[in-house]
Amino acid sequence: MPYASTKQLIQRAAHAGTVIPAFNIPYLPMVEPVARALKDCNSVGLIVVARLEWEKFESKSLEAVRDEYEKFKSPAHTRLHLDHVPVIDEDDRRVDYPAIITRAIAAGYESVMVDGSRLPFDENVACTRAIAQLAHASNIPVEAELGAVMGHESGPLPPYEELFASGKGFTDPDEAARFVQATGVDWLSVAIGNIHGAISAATKGQQKVAARLDIQHLDRIHQKTGIPLVLHGGTGIRKKFILDSIRHGIAKINVATAIRQPYERHLAKGVIAAQDAVYAAMLTVIRDELEVQNSNIRLNQEDKPYLHYELNSL
Repeated sequence: MPYASTKQLIQRAAHAGTVIPAFNIPYLPMVEPVARALKDCNSVGLIVVARLEWEKFESKSLEAVRDEYEKFKSPAHTRLHLDHVPVIDEDDRRVDYPAIITRAIAAGYESVMVDGSRLPFDENVACTRAIAQLAHASNIPVEAELGAVMGHESGPLPPYEELFASGKGFTDPDEAARFVQATGVDWLSVAIGNIHGAISAATKGQQKVAARLDIQHLDRIHQKTGIPLVLHGGTGIRKKFILDSIRHGIAKINVATAIRQPYERHLAKGVIAAQDAVYAAMLTVIRDELEVQNSNIRLNQEDKPYLHYELNSL
């Protein structure tokens, strides 16, 4: 049977009021338990790698993750996505992002993300538009980010409550509408109180800040943009906020810390023990936190309601 493309899956999740989780791979052996858990739960999810995960962890390269993915992929349950490729990275270095994204498309990644969120608005638009044109030529959907989802910076964050109260870095709804119109991007990662897990050696093992989400702000972005929205930094956010965000436009959610830290904590016992810990954490995320067990039944079927939705969204 033909399976839905990644773009179709995200569209269907948005329409059905559910979400597709995206699981980051900072260590290559994590691919197997992530793919196994998605298959065992009959769920649909993305296996993803960001540039910082081969620069600062041990995923080696986007090609290495692709090779590992090919061993364990399940067309009904998994897709391969290139996560954050920054224009300017967390260390304020300029990145050759077009070359990385071109490599990913050639390697068979089914969707990509360009992250120009550290740029001024007009520069972010220009970079994102260029990548959208590049990727769309190969029928690859593109995710971008507007606003500042903090946490990957090398220095310490300001106190979380101070960040949330000030709305510092939050995605502006009017800017988001202009951004989507000007770039042709398929999905937009937004900042509404969510933060990334820390990646520095000194802090990456610490418990993540319990972030919360400004759902009213999210709803304004959703109403203005009309495209599927993405929540990065999904670990540690209370379930109530997560489920509310899905009802207000979030169709993809990234999960990293929740599966990375169990792997790191158990690695001293061996790779198998670390993989088992990842598998157990995956089951908790899929079944209990996101409630997306059996999402394959809802998202991968070529049924009339979804066909009607897609025809009317053209």
